[in-house]
Amino acid sequence: MMGAATGTGVPAAVSDGVPGDVRGVLFDIDDTLVDLEFSMTSALRDVSEHLLPGLDQAGWDKFGRIFTHETTHFYDRYLAGQITFNEQRLLRGRAALGHFGVELDDGEQAHHWVSSYASRQHGYIRAFDDVTPLLDALDSAGIPYGAVSNNVHDYQRIKLDAAGLERIGILIGTDTVGVAKPDPAIYLEGVRRLGTAAADTLYVGDNRLLDAEGSTAAGLRGIWLNRGAEAAPDFQGREIGSLLDVLAVLA
Repeated sequence: MMGAATGTGVPAAVSDGVPGDVRGVLFDIDDTLVDLEFSMTSALRDVSEHLLPGLDQAGWDKFGRIFTHETTHFYDRYLAGQITFNEQRLLRGRAALGHFGVELDDGEQAHHWVSSYASRQHGYIRAFDDVTPLLDALDSAGIPYGAVSNNVHDYQRIKLDAAGLERIGILIGTDTVGVAKPDPAIYLEGVRRLGTAAADTLYVGDNRLLDAEGSTAAGLRGIWLNRGAEAAPDFQGREIGSLLDVLAVLA
């Protein structure tokens, strides 16, 4: 059940103080707090336009989908320790370019593409509009919060700071405890850092399996942030469309 909105656009359940028995909130980062898809697709176009002259908008949309959504198995290999972060990035780029008949040469061309993409992406990093109002409300209510991510701590620290989210001081990365989501240990380390109990802690993220279901299996209160209104008729957990709904959907 959604809470009524206040004049500030923040749900009443948030503005009225501490909601229910929640004592802490943990967030995923990419495409939950930070609009990673925007930064990725913007940087991809910057570094690839010379390789794909004349590609129309539909083509660029397809290019972005391949890189961001259809090649995540390469990122899974990175999480498993099989390849490096830059290797998974290059493999995803090659898959997207290859769809349009372009091959990146080994060596200097590949290195230049990866390094250029990395530097450009950083400049496009931004937080979603609903992040600051929610964090302001949590601060006002005295509810501690942090982030748990399936990437390494230092890389995600730079990303949060670039997005203007320096106030998120608690950050757990895959290298913090040596495991990735959905291993319970990574969520529970976030809980430990907050100083709360798992049952009193929300975990909010855009990935239904890793964030909502994974955190729930670890004993937290998982919430799926479904910004795109993706259909998932079999999902039985809590679902929201905006971070402003987070504290208004408590059972």
